Amino acid sequence: MSYTDGNMAIHLDMPARVPRTEYSADMHWDLIYKVTGIRVDAFSGADEKAKAASAFIKAWNYDFIWSVLTHRQIFGERRTRMGHAVYQDGAVDYDDQVSLLFESPEDALGFDPWELYGPRDQSSLVAEYNDNYRAKCEQNPDAVNMTGIYVTCMSGLIEIFGWETLLEAAGIDPKGFGALTDRYADWIMQYFQALSQCESPVVMVHDDIVWTSGAFIHPDWYRAYVFPNYKKLFAPLIESGKRIIYTSDGDYSTFIDDVAGCGVHGFVLEPCTDMAYMAEKYGKTHVIVGNADTRALKLGTREDIYAEVKRCMDIGKRCPGFFMAVGNHIPPDTPVENALYYNDTYEKMSRR
Repeated sequence: MSYTDGNMAIHLDMPARVPRTEYSADMHWDLIYKVTGIRVDAFSGADEKAKAASAFIKAWNYDFIWSVLTHRQIFGERRTRMGHAVYQDGAVDYDDQVSLLFESPEDALGFDPWELYGPRDQSSLVAEYNDNYRAKCEQNPDAVNMTGIYVTCMSGLIEIFGWETLLEAAGIDPKGFGALTDRYADWIMQYFQALSQCESPVVMVHDDIVWTSGAFIHPDWYRAYVFPNYKKLFAPLIESGKRIIYTSDGDYSTFIDDVAGCGVHGFVLEPCTDMAYMAEKYGKTHVIVGNADTRALKLGTREDIYAEVKRCMDIGKRCPGFFMAVGNHIPPDTPVENALYYNDTYEKMSRR
């Protein structure tokens, strides 16, 4: 059963096969049809799509499901709207609405989340996390499920300010922006305290702290303001015995040691982060999820796909908590035959 293998890997008890997860493949409707025979599309009903996605996840034998509950919805309309380009099939995610929460970076530096958003009822937050975790378990009972948070620190500030205001404020007054970050961390702690009390034994903590090219603020700033706040935020999760799996998009190779030092139990990474270094230093002590490059599936030959799976397996197989995944998603424009070949290659290489 995939739950057994996933749970073993989460707890660093090496299973006989390399477990796996994927992202976005369960919204690739042509791939789902090919694998399951269930015909749905972007405009099908939510229940139909959920059933088809669950059938696909079971067929591809996901061992854990990446999932968070707390996202931009907690800010309501009091956030910056940056729009959204087309990613999903049918362009259902396209958004051309753009607006600023703050008119200037100077205004943004005075941001007080307690004043803008106020306190949250702790018992209600715990109940929401429990409901979310139970729903995920019901939807995909054969995999390790979780709940979690997307807007931990930097991702929350990106949602609130947008990129331009954030970078301008951080550039104009790094210390003032650091104090703002401290205020945000103090406010978001409400959610971490609730996560520590919920039923989910595994918690996903997401925070996009970098770009594909690496840090977008000087690394010293992160070490002064981001990672000290991580330690505070993660403390109740650690004390409650949760397994913390951490995700950042982009290249966070510079900060692997910093993130590990904050007490996380695992890393989810895109292909640009150095998995070889991560495995060498943390492969026996931490979960590692990744990190095949989707470009091999989208643009490459079968030889390219095989080489990319082999690269990941050569690094990860010796690590007891390694999960195979295409680190930067399998989007709906991925050729179906390439995705199928990727899965076949994974299955052939998955036995230890």
